[in-house]
Amino acid sequence: MTSRKAALITGGSRGIGAAIAERLAAHGWDLTISARGLDALNERAEALRAHGGRVEVCVADMTDDAALADLTAAHTAAFGRCDALVINAGMGVMGAVEDFPVRRLDRLYQVNLRAPFLLLQGMLPTLRATAGDDGAAKVIAISSITGVYPEPNLTAYGSTKAALVSMCETFNLEESMRGVSATAICPGYVDTDMSEWTKGEGAIPAEEMITGADVATIAHAVTQLGRYAVLPQAVLSRPGTNLHRA
Repeated sequence: MTSRKAALITGGSRGIGAAIAERLAAHGWDLTISARGLDALNERAEALRAHGGRVEVCVADMTDDAALADLTAAHTAAFGRCDALVINAGMGVMGAVEDFPVRRLDRLYQVNLRAPFLLLQGMLPTLRATAGDDGAAKVIAISSITGVYPEPNLTAYGSTKAALVSMCETFNLEESMRGVSATAICPGYVDTDMSEWTKGEGAIPAEEMITGADVATIAHAVTQLGRYAVLPQAVLSRPGTNLHRA
């Protein structure tokens, strides 16, 4: 087991995942970053290594069970520890209940809930070993404010994100006394490419959205909490009259 802290970050090549990876690398962490595209991963890893730490890359599709198993095994083999499992990879699809295709709901479920569950299972022995008898290991799941407050046309997406919040809370009941705890970060609209559809005239300007760095600040703060500090959920909303909306 290495002495430096190590994190596994899914969806780590861009957006929120890249921002969290940058924050942790800047604070001396070693990392495994995962995404579907190798070129983007290698480019991001090269930038992260400028901070002086070790960065491993692993291509993984969140709908591929074997790839998820390989990912968790690769991180543990590389570092022997996991101080933070950052479950960030996800997908979002809009659509009203009346005509939302069930196949899209199935895909949302696979990526936003089933994959996180398998990652939790796969990394749990390493998380427990890292926490040991007196330390702490953290799971950080990027959920959404739509998993806490309703948003029109996001019933399917919000349902999977609400389930992710519930997964973290119940996980804490089972694992927190072993020093392993989970936090669901639930932001409103973040200025990433996933939010492009709602930017521009008549929508939300990018400069008025939450930034990836804002989410990274919360994620890094969670990793600084000790064994006996559990933060089940952190809601990050935008200012104004829509505090309970994305």
